[in-house]
Amino acid sequence: MYIQALSGDAGFLERLARSNFSGTVHSTFERTINLKCSENGELYTIGNHQLDNAPNTLIIDVKGFSELGLPVNTPVITEDGTLVIGADLRIWIQQAAKWEGVLPSYPCDIEAVEVLRRNVAFTKNYVDEYGKTGGMKMSSQPASPFEKEMSRMLIQRAGMLSNDLANKRIESATQHAISLIGLGPGLTPSGDDFLVGLCSVYKMQNISSCLSCPFFDEIVRSSQALTNEISAITLKKAAHGQVRESLNDLLSCMISGSLEELVPALDKIIRIGSSSGTDILLGILCGLERNLEAGGNVCLPKS
Repeated sequence: MYIQALSGDAGFLERLARSNFSGTVHSTFERTINLKCSENGELYTIGNHQLDNAPNTLIIDVKGFSELGLPVNTPVITEDGTLVIGADLRIWIQQAAKWEGVLPSYPCDIEAVEVLRRNVAFTKNYVDEYGKTGGMKMSSQPASPFEKEMSRMLIQRAGMLSNDLANKRIESATQHAISLIGLGPGLTPSGDDFLVGLCSVYKMQNISSCLSCPFFDEIVRSSQALTNEISAITLKKAAHGQVRESLNDLLSCMISGSLEELVPALDKIIRIGSSSGTDILLGILCGLERNLEAGGNVCLPKS
């Protein structure tokens, strides 16, 4: 089977173009195939046309993958700029559009900050009304005592992390961030999703309240042991300021967009996973609120 790649992460496409990728199939789902690269040990994703661009991801023109029957550990190689998975699947990349995700800059002038403040308040109300329960947002009628207790733990630990950030207790904040890794339901646990949202804010240029590199380094290091490989690579990329296209778009809308532009961006995030989108939004809100409180203490841009 020959399939055309539609778009992809620029770094991934460049690696494939150099025929510098080999590995195996790590896992398969209806909308994604995850590949483990033998060169750097990272996971790379092949997504169907319904997904947005993301780090280490290639979007191809296919509805789903369940019918392909690709077993785990199927060999993956590159030949002449073509990604070859097993004996039957070849993905052409020559005409794929290159995607490079860039986080927006945090606003510096008073007028822009007020736009952000308005959009943060709107997003809080949106999450209260439309956010999905079961993770960071507790249901009024939990499905089980386990779900109720899990949500309580998530909310408590996120609250302690938020309080530490507000009071610039970075060492304590780091420990509370680590306590969230791997916590909660889902392929990407709720605690991980919250941290992805939080990291995406603190990795913006010109952020009012900076976090030092050790905070992010500890998240990356700890995720290797505390959560699954799929979630760990998402956390690693977020800790380096690399997140999916829909998150970049949402943050841009929150920084400078109108409410009419913000609603569809929020809708796209809220549809991610079971509660993942809601958990990501709560992490974003936490980060933005702490920075709005910090005021105008602008940091130098981070590399």
